[in-house]
Amino acid sequence: MAYTDLREFITVLEENGELKRISATVDPVLEITELADRAVKNSGPALLFENPTGSDIPVLINAFAGMRKMELALNVDSLDSIAARISEYLEMKTPQGLIGKLKMLPKLAEMGSFFPREVTTGAVKDVIKHDEFSLFDYPILQCWPQDGGRFITLPLVFSKNPETGKRNVGMYRMQVYDECTTGMHWQTHKQGAEHYRRLLKENKQERMEIAVAIGADPATILSAILPLPPDLDEMLFAGFLRNKPVELVKCETVDLEVPANAEIVLEGYVTLGELRTEGPFGDHTGFYSLEDDFPVFHVTCITQRKKPIYATTIVGPPPMEDYYMGKTIERVFLPLMKLQIPELIDVNMPAEGIFHNMMIMSIRKSYPLQARKVMNTVWGLGQAMFTKCIVVVDEDVNVQNLSEVAWKALNNIDPERDIQFVMGPIDQLDHSSRLPNYGSKMGIDATRKWPEEGFVRPWPDVIKMDEDVKRRVDKIWQDLQLG
Repeated sequence: MAYTDLREFITVLEENGELKRISATVDPVLEITELADRAVKNSGPALLFENPTGSDIPVLINAFAGMRKMELALNVDSLDSIAARISEYLEMKTPQGLIGKLKMLPKLAEMGSFFPREVTTGAVKDVIKHDEFSLFDYPILQCWPQDGGRFITLPLVFSKNPETGKRNVGMYRMQVYDECTTGMHWQTHKQGAEHYRRLLKENKQERMEIAVAIGADPATILSAILPLPPDLDEMLFAGFLRNKPVELVKCETVDLEVPANAEIVLEGYVTLGELRTEGPFGDHTGFYSLEDDFPVFHVTCITQRKKPIYATTIVGPPPMEDYYMGKTIERVFLPLMKLQIPELIDVNMPAEGIFHNMMIMSIRKSYPLQARKVMNTVWGLGQAMFTKCIVVVDEDVNVQNLSEVAWKALNNIDPERDIQFVMGPIDQLDHSSRLPNYGSKMGIDATRKWPEEGFVRPWPDVIKMDEDVKRRVDKIWQDLQLG
Protein backbone atom coordinates (compact mmCIF):
# COMPACT_ATOMS: atom_id res chain seq x y z
CA MET A 1 0.00 0.00 0.00
CA ALA A 2 1.13 3.54 -0.74
CA TYR A 3 2.04 5.79 2.14
CA THR A 4 -0.57 8.45 2.82
CA ASP A 5 2.01 10.86 4.18
CA LEU A 6 5.46 11.26 5.70
CA ARG A 7 4.29 10.00 9.08
CA GLU A 8 3.36 6.55 7.80
CA PHE A 9 6.84 6.27 6.31
CA ILE A 10 8.40 7.28 9.64
CA THR A 11 6.39 4.53 11.36
CA VAL A 12 7.61 1.91 8.88
CA LEU A 13 11.22 3.07 9.24
CA GLU A 14 10.92 2.72 13.01
CA GLU A 15 9.28 -0.72 12.82
CA ASN A 16 12.16 -1.91 10.64
CA GLY A 17 14.88 -0.59 12.93
CA GLU A 18 15.77 2.17 10.45
CA LEU A 19 14.91 5.20 12.60
CA LYS A 20 16.29 6.63 15.84
CA ARG A 21 14.38 9.17 17.90
CA ILE A 22 16.59 11.73 19.61
CA SER A 23 15.05 13.48 22.60
CA ALA A 24 18.17 15.46 23.54
CA THR A 25 18.22 19.15 22.57
CA VAL A 26 20.31 19.55 19.40
CA ASP A 27 20.98 22.77 17.50
CA PRO A 28 19.87 23.01 13.83
CA VAL A 29 22.90 25.25 13.34
CA LEU A 30 25.72 22.79 12.51
CA GLU A 31 25.06 20.21 15.26
CA ILE A 32 22.33 18.27 13.43
CA THR A 33 24.56 18.18 10.34
CA GLU A 34 27.46 16.69 12.27
CA LEU A 35 25.28 14.00 13.82
CA ALA A 36 23.58 13.20 10.50
CA ASP A 37 26.90 13.08 8.65
CA ARG A 38 28.43 10.66 11.13
CA ALA A 39 25.28 8.51 11.03
CA VAL A 40 25.15 8.15 7.25
CA LYS A 41 28.85 7.36 6.96
CA ASN A 42 28.39 4.60 9.53
CA SER A 43 25.29 3.16 7.79
CA GLY A 44 23.17 4.45 10.64
CA PRO A 45 19.41 4.95 10.91
CA ALA A 46 17.26 7.89 9.93
CA LEU A 47 17.20 10.48 12.71
CA LEU A 48 14.15 12.22 14.20
CA PHE A 49 15.25 15.13 16.39
CA GLU A 50 12.29 15.71 18.71
CA ASN A 51 13.66 18.79 20.48
CA PRO A 52 15.67 20.98 18.09
CA THR A 53 17.00 24.17 19.67
CA GLY A 54 14.65 27.13 19.24
CA SER A 55 11.66 25.22 17.88
CA ASP A 56 8.99 22.75 18.94
CA ILE A 57 8.89 21.20 15.45
CA PRO A 58 10.73 17.86 15.09
CA VAL A 59 13.39 17.45 12.37
CA LEU A 60 13.59 14.34 10.17
CA ILE A 61 16.87 13.69 8.35
CA ASN A 62 18.59 10.70 6.66
CA ALA A 63 15.21 9.13 5.85
CA PHE A 64 16.62 8.00 2.49
CA ALA A 65 20.22 7.36 3.60
CA GLY A 66 20.63 3.70 2.65
CA MET A 67 19.40 1.27 0.02
CA ARG A 68 17.16 -0.55 2.52
CA LYS A 69 15.56 2.79 3.42
CA MET A 70 15.02 3.47 -0.28
CA GLU A 71 13.28 0.10 -0.67
CA LEU A 72 11.06 0.89 2.29
CA ALA A 73 10.36 4.35 0.86
CA LEU A 74 9.10 2.83 -2.38
CA ASN A 75 7.42 -0.19 -0.76
CA VAL A 76 9.47 -2.78 -2.65
CA ASP A 77 11.77 -5.65 -1.76
CA SER A 78 14.09 -4.66 -4.60
CA LEU A 79 14.44 -1.55 -6.74
CA ASP A 80 14.73 -3.89 -9.71
CA SER A 81 10.98 -4.50 -9.42
CA ILE A 82 10.29 -0.86 -10.27
CA ALA A 83 12.68 -1.05 -13.22
CA ALA A 84 10.83 -4.18 -14.35
CA ARG A 85 7.49 -2.33 -14.17
CA ILE A 86 8.92 0.47 -16.30
CA SER A 87 10.22 -2.08 -18.81
CA GLU A 88 6.78 -3.69 -18.94
CA TYR A 89 5.14 -0.40 -19.90
CA LEU A 90 7.85 0.43 -22.41
CA GLU A 91 7.30 -2.93 -24.11
CA MET A 92 3.53 -2.52 -24.46
CA LYS A 93 2.43 -3.00 -28.06
CA THR A 94 -0.82 -2.16 -29.82
CA PRO A 95 -3.07 -5.19 -29.19
CA GLN A 96 -4.26 -7.25 -32.15
CA GLY A 97 -7.80 -8.56 -32.22
CA LEU A 98 -10.54 -8.56 -29.60
CA ILE A 99 -8.78 -10.93 -27.17
CA GLY A 100 -5.61 -8.85 -27.24
CA LYS A 101 -7.57 -5.66 -26.56
CA LEU A 102 -9.42 -7.26 -23.66
CA LYS A 103 -6.13 -8.40 -22.14
CA MET A 104 -4.84 -4.84 -22.43
CA LEU A 105 -7.74 -3.29 -20.48
CA PRO A 106 -6.40 -3.97 -16.94
CA LYS A 107 -3.05 -2.41 -17.82
CA LEU A 108 -4.71 0.66 -19.34
CA ALA A 109 -6.92 1.01 -16.25
CA GLU A 110 -3.85 0.78 -14.04
CA MET A 111 -2.16 3.54 -16.03
CA GLY A 112 -5.23 5.74 -15.62
CA SER A 113 -5.02 5.37 -11.85
CA PHE A 114 -1.64 7.12 -11.72
CA PHE A 115 -3.00 10.58 -12.53
CA PRO A 116 -3.04 13.01 -9.57
CA ARG A 117 -6.42 13.67 -7.99
CA GLU A 118 -7.60 17.04 -6.70
CA VAL A 119 -9.33 17.06 -3.32
CA THR A 120 -11.09 19.88 -1.49
CA THR A 121 -8.86 19.89 1.58
CA GLY A 122 -6.16 18.00 3.40
CA ALA A 123 -4.07 17.84 6.56
CA VAL A 124 -1.77 20.57 5.24
CA LYS A 125 -4.71 22.99 5.69
CA ASP A 126 -4.97 22.39 9.45
CA VAL A 127 -3.33 25.76 10.11
CA ILE A 128 -3.43 28.66 7.64
CA LYS A 129 -1.22 31.70 8.25
CA HIS A 130 -1.82 34.71 6.03
CA ASP A 131 0.22 36.97 8.28
CA GLU A 132 2.19 36.94 11.54
CA PHE A 133 4.39 34.07 10.42
CA SER A 134 8.15 33.70 10.38
CA LEU A 135 10.39 31.22 8.63
CA PHE A 136 12.55 31.32 11.74
CA ASP A 137 9.78 29.48 13.59
CA TYR A 138 10.94 26.38 11.73
CA PRO A 139 14.12 24.42 12.62
CA ILE A 140 15.80 25.16 9.28
CA LEU A 141 19.40 23.98 9.20
CA GLN A 142 22.62 25.83 8.75
CA CYS A 143 24.51 22.84 7.43
CA TRP A 144 28.19 23.87 7.23
CA PRO A 145 30.36 26.57 8.86
CA GLN A 146 30.82 28.74 5.74
CA ASP A 147 27.19 28.56 4.59
CA GLY A 148 25.61 31.93 3.91
CA GLY A 149 22.82 31.17 6.37
CA ARG A 150 20.09 28.63 6.95
CA PHE A 151 18.89 26.63 3.94
CA ILE A 152 15.71 24.71 3.16
CA THR A 153 17.24 21.65 1.50
CA LEU A 154 14.39 19.22 0.75
CA PRO A 155 11.70 21.44 -0.81
CA LEU A 156 9.25 20.45 -3.53
CA VAL A 157 9.06 23.63 -5.61
CA PHE A 158 5.89 23.83 -7.73
CA SER A 159 5.64 26.11 -10.77
CA LYS A 160 3.82 26.19 -14.13
CA ASN A 161 5.08 26.31 -17.68
CA PRO A 162 3.85 29.77 -18.77
CA GLU A 163 3.12 28.53 -22.31
CA THR A 164 1.39 25.21 -21.63
CA GLY A 165 0.25 25.61 -18.03
CA LYS A 166 1.76 22.22 -17.22
CA ARG A 167 3.05 21.66 -13.71
CA ASN A 168 6.71 21.27 -12.84
CA VAL A 169 8.10 20.10 -9.52
CA GLY A 170 11.79 20.57 -8.79
CA MET A 171 14.05 20.53 -5.76
CA TYR A 172 16.08 23.72 -5.41
CA ARG A 173 17.77 24.81 -2.21
CA MET A 174 16.39 27.97 -0.58
CA GLN A 175 18.53 30.25 1.57
CA VAL A 176 16.48 31.97 4.26
CA TYR A 177 17.09 35.73 4.16
CA ASP A 178 14.54 36.86 6.73
CA GLU A 179 11.11 36.01 8.13
CA CYS A 180 9.39 35.88 4.74
CA THR A 181 11.97 35.76 1.93
CA THR A 182 14.38 33.15 0.62
CA GLY A 183 16.65 32.59 -2.32
CA MET A 184 15.45 30.36 -5.17
CA HIS A 185 18.48 28.45 -6.37
CA TRP A 186 17.19 27.06 -9.64
CA GLN A 187 20.26 26.46 -11.75
CA THR A 188 20.47 27.57 -15.37
CA HIS A 189 19.51 24.20 -16.85
CA LYS A 190 16.57 23.43 -14.52
CA GLN A 191 12.93 23.68 -15.58
CA GLY A 192 12.05 26.23 -12.91
CA ALA A 193 14.73 28.52 -14.34
CA GLU A 194 13.38 27.94 -17.86
CA HIS A 195 9.87 28.97 -16.78
CA TYR A 196 11.33 32.08 -15.14
CA ARG A 197 13.27 33.02 -18.30
CA ARG A 198 10.19 32.61 -20.50
CA LEU A 199 8.14 34.90 -18.28
CA LEU A 200 10.97 37.40 -18.15
CA LYS A 201 11.18 37.42 -21.95
CA GLU A 202 7.42 37.84 -22.39
CA ASN A 203 7.48 40.88 -20.09
CA LYS A 204 3.71 40.54 -19.54
CA GLN A 205 3.65 40.14 -15.78
CA GLU A 206 5.71 41.10 -12.77
CA ARG A 207 5.47 37.92 -10.72
CA MET A 208 5.87 34.17 -11.07
CA GLU A 209 3.72 32.20 -8.63
CA ILE A 210 5.46 29.49 -6.61
CA ALA A 211 4.43 26.96 -3.97
CA VAL A 212 6.89 24.97 -1.87
CA ALA A 213 5.89 21.75 -0.10
CA ILE A 214 8.06 20.44 2.73
CA GLY A 215 7.51 16.88 3.95
CA ALA A 216 5.31 14.55 1.87
CA ASP A 217 5.10 10.81 1.31
CA PRO A 218 8.48 9.48 0.13
CA ALA A 219 7.55 8.75 -3.50
CA THR A 220 6.25 12.28 -3.90
CA ILE A 221 9.44 13.73 -2.40
CA LEU A 222 11.59 11.62 -4.72
CA SER A 223 9.59 12.69 -7.77
CA ALA A 224 11.06 16.20 -7.47
CA ILE A 225 14.60 14.98 -8.23
CA LEU A 226 13.81 12.56 -11.05
CA PRO A 227 15.33 13.31 -14.49
CA LEU A 228 11.96 13.28 -16.25
CA PRO A 229 11.22 14.85 -19.65
CA PRO A 230 10.25 18.54 -19.21
CA ASP A 231 6.51 18.14 -19.75
CA LEU A 232 6.00 14.87 -17.88
CA ASP A 233 4.18 15.67 -14.63
CA GLU A 234 6.24 14.63 -11.60
CA MET A 235 3.03 14.02 -9.67
CA LEU A 236 1.92 11.55 -12.35
CA PHE A 237 5.19 9.64 -12.00
CA ALA A 238 4.85 9.76 -8.22
CA GLY A 239 1.47 8.07 -8.71
CA PHE A 240 3.21 5.38 -10.75
CA LEU A 241 5.78 4.81 -7.98
CA ARG A 242 3.01 4.74 -5.34
CA ASN A 243 0.58 2.65 -7.39
CA LYS A 244 -1.94 5.21 -6.19
CA PRO A 245 -2.68 8.80 -7.27
CA VAL A 246 -1.21 11.72 -5.36
CA GLU A 247 -3.93 13.81 -3.75
CA LEU A 248 -3.49 17.53 -4.45
CA VAL A 249 -5.21 20.54 -2.93
CA LYS A 250 -5.42 24.09 -4.21
CA CYS A 251 -3.25 26.72 -2.57
CA GLU A 252 -4.78 29.66 -0.72
CA THR A 253 -3.08 32.56 -2.51
CA VAL A 254 -1.54 31.19 -5.73
CA ASP A 255 -2.96 29.21 -8.65
CA LEU A 256 -1.11 25.99 -7.90
CA GLU A 257 -1.91 22.61 -6.33
CA VAL A 258 0.24 20.91 -3.70
CA PRO A 259 0.20 17.53 -1.90
CA ALA A 260 -2.82 17.58 0.41
CA ASN A 261 -1.01 15.64 3.15
CA ALA A 262 2.24 17.60 3.12
CA GLU A 263 3.62 18.81 6.45
CA ILE A 264 4.23 22.46 5.47
CA VAL A 265 3.52 24.56 2.35
CA LEU A 266 5.02 27.96 1.61
CA GLU A 267 3.00 29.99 -0.91
CA GLY A 268 4.32 33.07 -2.65
CA TYR A 269 5.99 34.51 -5.70
CA VAL A 270 9.22 35.43 -7.39
CA THR A 271 9.43 38.99 -8.71
CA LEU A 272 10.75 38.84 -12.27
CA GLY A 273 14.14 40.50 -12.54
CA GLU A 274 14.75 40.69 -8.78
CA LEU A 275 18.05 39.00 -7.86
CA ARG A 276 19.93 38.71 -4.60
CA THR A 277 23.25 37.22 -3.54
CA GLU A 278 22.83 33.58 -2.50
CA GLY A 279 25.44 31.33 -0.87
CA PRO A 280 28.01 30.11 -0.12
CA PHE A 281 26.60 26.63 0.45
CA GLY A 282 28.31 23.34 1.34
CA ASP A 283 27.20 21.39 -1.72
CA HIS A 284 26.92 17.78 -2.88
CA THR A 285 30.28 18.12 -4.63
CA GLY A 286 31.92 18.09 -1.22
CA PHE A 287 33.03 21.69 -1.80
CA TYR A 288 31.30 24.99 -1.14
CA SER A 289 29.42 26.43 -4.08
CA LEU A 290 30.27 30.13 -4.13
CA GLU A 291 28.08 33.20 -3.90
CA ASP A 292 26.02 34.11 -6.95
CA ASP A 293 22.87 36.04 -7.81
CA PHE A 294 19.55 34.19 -7.85
CA PRO A 295 15.84 35.09 -7.80
CA VAL A 296 14.12 35.92 -4.51
CA PHE A 297 11.07 34.00 -3.25
CA HIS A 298 8.55 36.04 -1.23
CA VAL A 299 6.34 34.01 1.12
CA THR A 300 2.78 35.33 1.34
CA CYS A 301 1.06 32.46 3.14
CA ILE A 302 1.99 29.33 5.08
CA THR A 303 -0.28 26.32 5.52
CA GLN A 304 0.68 23.36 7.68
CA ARG A 305 -0.40 20.52 9.90
CA LYS A 306 -1.18 21.33 13.54
CA LYS A 307 2.07 19.72 14.66
CA PRO A 308 4.23 19.48 11.56
CA ILE A 309 7.46 17.56 11.05
CA TYR A 310 10.27 19.38 9.24
CA ALA A 311 11.88 17.10 6.64
CA THR A 312 15.39 18.04 5.55
CA THR A 313 18.66 16.66 4.21
CA ILE A 314 22.32 17.63 4.05
CA VAL A 315 24.84 17.30 1.25
CA GLY A 316 28.63 17.35 1.41
CA PRO A 317 31.60 14.99 1.08
CA PRO A 318 30.24 11.66 -0.22
CA PRO A 319 28.63 9.36 0.57
CA MET A 320 25.68 11.32 1.91
CA GLU A 321 21.94 10.79 1.82
CA ASP A 322 21.73 12.16 -1.72
CA TYR A 323 24.02 9.37 -2.97
CA TYR A 324 21.41 6.74 -2.13
CA MET A 325 18.69 8.83 -3.75
CA GLY A 326 20.84 9.11 -6.87
CA LYS A 327 21.67 5.39 -6.85
CA THR A 328 17.94 4.67 -6.73
CA ILE A 329 17.39 6.85 -9.79
CA GLU A 330 20.23 5.00 -11.54
CA ARG A 331 18.62 1.59 -10.95
CA VAL A 332 15.02 2.62 -11.59
CA PHE A 333 15.75 4.55 -14.78
CA LEU A 334 18.09 1.97 -16.35
CA PRO A 335 15.27 0.71 -18.65
CA LEU A 336 14.71 4.25 -19.93
CA MET A 337 18.43 4.60 -20.63
CA LYS A 338 18.36 1.29 -22.49
CA LEU A 339 15.52 2.66 -24.61
CA GLN A 340 17.89 5.40 -25.80
CA ILE A 341 21.02 3.20 -25.74
CA PRO A 342 19.92 -0.35 -26.74
CA GLU A 343 23.45 -1.79 -26.41
CA LEU A 344 23.66 -0.73 -22.75
CA ILE A 345 24.10 -3.56 -20.23
CA ASP A 346 24.59 -1.69 -16.95
CA VAL A 347 25.64 1.67 -15.57
CA ASN A 348 27.29 2.87 -12.37
CA MET A 349 27.65 6.42 -11.08
CA PRO A 350 30.00 5.98 -8.11
CA ALA A 351 29.60 8.07 -4.97
CA GLU A 352 32.94 9.77 -5.51
CA GLY A 353 31.72 11.00 -8.89
CA ILE A 354 28.84 12.88 -7.21
CA PHE A 355 26.48 11.98 -10.09
CA HIS A 356 27.77 14.28 -12.82
CA ASN A 357 31.53 13.67 -12.63
CA MET A 358 31.66 10.02 -13.68
CA MET A 359 29.47 7.44 -15.41
CA ILE A 360 30.75 3.91 -16.03
CA MET A 361 28.86 1.96 -18.71
CA SER A 362 29.09 -1.60 -20.00
CA ILE A 363 27.87 -2.26 -23.53
CA ARG A 364 27.28 -5.14 -25.91
CA LYS A 365 29.72 -4.06 -28.60
CA SER A 366 28.76 -5.10 -32.12
CA TYR A 367 30.44 -2.59 -34.44
CA PRO A 368 33.59 -0.43 -34.51
CA LEU A 369 33.68 2.81 -32.47
CA GLN A 370 30.37 1.96 -30.81
CA ALA A 371 31.70 3.25 -27.49
CA ARG A 372 32.09 6.71 -29.06
CA LYS A 373 28.48 6.63 -30.21
CA VAL A 374 27.36 5.75 -26.67
CA MET A 375 29.32 8.64 -25.15
CA ASN A 376 27.79 11.16 -27.52
CA THR A 377 24.32 9.79 -26.88
CA VAL A 378 24.76 10.28 -23.12
CA TRP A 379 25.92 13.86 -23.62
CA GLY A 380 22.68 14.50 -25.50
CA LEU A 381 20.34 13.10 -22.82
CA GLY A 382 18.78 15.67 -20.46
CA GLN A 383 20.75 16.10 -17.24
CA ALA A 384 23.17 13.37 -18.37
CA MET A 385 24.68 16.09 -20.58
CA PHE A 386 26.63 17.24 -17.50
CA THR A 387 28.56 13.98 -17.21
CA LYS A 388 32.19 15.05 -17.08
CA CYS A 389 33.82 11.64 -17.53
CA ILE A 390 32.31 8.59 -19.24
CA VAL A 391 34.08 5.22 -19.16
CA VAL A 392 32.73 2.57 -21.56
CA VAL A 393 33.70 -1.09 -21.01
CA ASP A 394 32.70 -4.42 -22.53
CA GLU A 395 29.70 -6.43 -21.35
CA ASP A 396 31.84 -8.92 -19.38
CA VAL A 397 32.97 -6.17 -16.98
CA ASN A 398 30.96 -5.72 -13.78
CA VAL A 399 30.58 -1.94 -13.62
CA GLN A 400 29.46 -2.15 -9.98
CA ASN A 401 32.92 -3.51 -9.08
CA LEU A 402 35.20 -0.46 -9.28
CA SER A 403 38.32 -2.57 -8.78
CA GLU A 404 37.46 -4.68 -11.80
CA VAL A 405 36.62 -1.58 -13.86
CA ALA A 406 39.94 0.08 -13.03
CA TRP A 407 41.89 -3.11 -13.79
CA LYS A 408 40.23 -3.76 -17.15
CA ALA A 409 40.06 -0.11 -18.25
CA LEU A 410 43.65 0.76 -17.39
CA ASN A 411 44.87 -2.34 -19.22
CA ASN A 412 42.71 -1.77 -22.27
CA ILE A 413 43.37 1.87 -23.14
CA ASP A 414 45.97 3.59 -25.22
CA PRO A 415 45.35 7.09 -23.81
CA GLU A 416 45.96 9.07 -26.99
CA ARG A 417 43.86 6.69 -29.09
CA ASP A 418 41.02 5.97 -26.67
CA ILE A 419 40.30 9.26 -24.90
CA GLN A 420 38.22 11.94 -26.56
CA PHE A 421 37.33 15.44 -25.37
CA VAL A 422 34.25 17.49 -26.18
CA MET A 423 33.04 20.93 -25.13
CA GLY A 424 29.56 21.63 -23.85
CA PRO A 425 27.27 22.51 -20.94
CA ILE A 426 28.67 21.80 -17.48
CA ASP A 427 26.82 21.57 -14.17
CA GLN A 428 26.47 25.01 -12.64
CA LEU A 429 27.97 23.70 -9.39
CA ASP A 430 31.21 22.60 -11.08
CA HIS A 431 33.90 24.89 -9.66
CA SER A 432 36.65 23.63 -12.00
CA SER A 433 35.16 24.55 -15.38
CA ARG A 434 36.84 27.38 -17.26
CA LEU A 435 33.60 29.39 -17.35
CA PRO A 436 30.33 29.00 -15.43
CA ASN A 437 28.15 26.33 -17.08
CA TYR A 438 30.69 25.69 -19.86
CA GLY A 439 33.67 23.37 -20.09
CA SER A 440 35.15 20.14 -21.39
CA LYS A 441 34.06 16.53 -20.98
CA MET A 442 36.04 13.32 -21.44
CA GLY A 443 35.07 9.95 -22.84
CA ILE A 444 37.23 6.84 -22.39
CA ASP A 445 36.76 3.89 -24.71
CA ALA A 446 37.98 1.02 -22.52
CA THR A 447 36.48 -1.72 -24.69
CA ARG A 448 38.54 -4.39 -26.41
CA LYS A 449 39.81 -2.95 -29.71
CA TRP A 450 38.98 -4.53 -33.04
CA PRO A 451 40.96 -4.75 -36.31
CA GLU A 452 38.22 -2.57 -37.84
CA GLU A 453 39.24 0.11 -35.34
CA GLY A 454 42.83 0.01 -36.57
CA PHE A 455 44.15 -2.43 -33.94
CA VAL A 456 46.12 -5.13 -35.77
CA ARG A 457 48.09 -6.66 -32.88
CA PRO A 458 46.85 -9.83 -31.10
CA TRP A 459 44.62 -9.13 -28.08
CA PRO A 460 45.45 -11.45 -25.18
CA ASP A 461 42.96 -13.44 -23.12
CA VAL A 462 42.27 -12.72 -19.45
CA ILE A 463 44.08 -15.20 -17.20
CA LYS A 464 41.69 -17.88 -15.92
CA MET A 465 42.35 -21.19 -14.15
CA ASP A 466 41.17 -24.44 -15.73
CA GLU A 467 37.70 -25.35 -14.39
CA ASP A 468 38.64 -28.98 -13.64
CA VAL A 469 41.57 -27.81 -11.52
CA LYS A 470 39.29 -25.39 -9.64
CA ARG A 471 36.83 -28.19 -8.85
CA ARG A 472 39.60 -30.47 -7.57
CA VAL A 473 41.00 -27.72 -5.37
CA ASP A 474 37.49 -26.94 -4.04
CA LYS A 475 37.43 -30.42 -2.53
CA ILE A 476 40.69 -30.02 -0.60
CA TRP A 477 40.47 -26.28 0.25
CA GLN A 478 38.77 -26.70 3.61
CA ASP A 479 41.07 -29.58 4.63
CA LEU A 480 44.08 -27.41 4.01
CA GLN A 481 42.64 -24.68 6.33
CA LEU A 482 43.93 -21.88 4.17
CA GLY A 483 41.06 -19.50 5.02
